[in-house]
Amino acid sequence: MRRVWLVFMMALVTAVFLAGMGSKPAAMEVSRMSKEELKAGLGSSGLTVIDVRAAGDWDGSDRKIAGAVREDPAAAGKWEGKYPKGKTLVLYCA
Repeated sequence: MRRVWLVFMMALVTAVFLAGMGSKPAAMEVSRMSKEELKAGLGSSGLTVIDVRAAGDWDGSDRKIAGAVREDPAAAGKWEGKYPKGKTLVLYCA
């Protein structure tokens, strides 16, 4: 349970960080999602889970969220626009 909470918090921090990478700060509020809400949303078309771990960590891990896609966190500018704005995005790195 502690690991799930840590993953959730890291995802939230990452989302806030990526949102602030633009040239102009935007007024944006990031809502919190409980682990139960995440579990309930897995597999739905309105939720996308993005794993932003380093490539070595991703490749070497035996723990991955089913259905998650991997994106390079160092190249966020290349992939940030490919996800619809109306979708719920969950980014995690632990």
